[in-house]
Amino acid sequence: MPYDSRTKLEPNVYLSNTLGTRIGVNCRINEHVFIQQAIIEDEVLIAPHVAILSTSHQHQRIDISIVNQGDTKPQPPTIRKGAWLGRNVVIMPGVEVGEGAIVGAGAVVTKDVKAFTVVGGVPAKLIKTRKQ
Repeated sequence: MPYDSRTKLEPNVYLSNTLGTRIGVNCRINEHVFIQQAIIEDEVLIAPHVAILSTSHQHQRIDISIVNQGDTKPQPPTIRKGAWLGRNVVIMPGVEVGEGAIVGAGAVVTKDVKAFTVVGGVPAKLIKTRKQ
């Protein structure tokens, strides 16, 4: 991951898998953010206490404890240019947050978010489209 002096990482940002993680230029990643693995494009804002997940737990079998079933295959989320993730947002594996999208505080994003939209809630749903 090349260093960009305009990108700011606040204290206690945890990068779980730096091998598969890319962070673009001029990004702001606030304190207590957990990034399991992700592709983060340029000029992305990430508020405090956001979790970006790339794997989950296998849980299909009922004859084996979930803890013993292993993890799913990694599916790093993609956060496109200029997106903004509000405080306490959770981004689930494989999700794409579109360019210029805004994810409201506390949202859990389980499906792709279209470019220049605002989503919020659990699970995140469309609130409005950003207009010029």
